[in-house]
Amino acid sequence: MSDRVWQILVDSFTKILIPGITVTIPLTVISFSLALIIAVIVALIQFANVRVLKQISRFYIWVIRGTPLLVQLYVIFFGLPKLGIILNPFPCAVLVFAINEGAYCAETMRAALESVPRGQMEAGYCVGMSYLQIMRRIVLPQAFRTAFPPLSNSLIGMVKDTSLAANITVTEMFMATQRIVARTYEPLALYLEVALIYLIFSTILTRLQRMGERYLNSRSGQTLQ
Repeated sequence: MSDRVWQILVDSFTKILIPGITVTIPLTVISFSLALIIAVIVALIQFANVRVLKQISRFYIWVIRGTPLLVQLYVIFFGLPKLGIILNPFPCAVLVFAINEGAYCAETMRAALESVPRGQMEAGYCVGMSYLQIMRRIVLPQAFRTAFPPLSNSLIGMVKDTSLAANITVTEMFMATQRIVARTYEPLALYLEVALIYLIFSTILTRLQRMGERYLNSRSGQTLQ
């Protein structure tokens, strides 16, 4: 690599990293937080087996999981203005990522809820607890412990998926890189650089995931004792 390329990489690192910290990370955190809320609600609806609401939940999951995320972004950002609904790029990206990830996380949460033995709900009823108390104090804590690893994987995946937001003009890391490439004509080096930054973010989240799993395992051991 020539001195010019190295200098471009050094100069561009901060210009790529700052949008990552100020846009990519907030976009991921906000979207995933909303996705978890959607996932828990949808999973609880399916777990409660309320027929009409369960069918609506299954339809939502079927549609979202069966269509590409990029197409969903285009439908909301470029399609809704035809109906008079105009969203700014960042809120639009948050909405689409939350709805999309919520469908996947809902299936994770549903499986985690179903993994809790039914006998524990019956025991809760026997001691006079209501359905909501049983879910809040007994079922959901155990379900979240089971769902933590796959949900963490979904969060890591979302960090990388946020690069698609560049297609609707959200100035995150990937779009910042594209603009530098357009100016310097060094696509290979710069795209490798942004890939490295995504890798750093993912590695940090992976380490946090392992710490969280160890903490939950230790808490589980204390409960059994």
